[in-house]
Amino acid sequence: MLKRLHESGLKAEHMYMAGFASIGLSFTSWFLSRHLERAGVARADRWGIFIGEWAPTFFAIGNGLQGYEKK
Repeated sequence: MLKRLHESGLKAEHMYMAGFASIGLSFTSWFLSRHLERAGVARADRWGIFIGEWAPTFFAIGNGLQGYEKK
């Protein structure tokens, strides 16, 4: 999978940016869900945690792509 991503032009830097963006999106979704929906804090927390779990995945893929960039 990493080889195919590398061959398609995706770089580790792109994945790191996606990881940091997902952290910001996690906070934003939590904040908006908490203040704009009437579903309560539990639902806002679930949204924030769900999106927050994307960041480690993006960072891990970025680390894997770094190996291909050094070759």
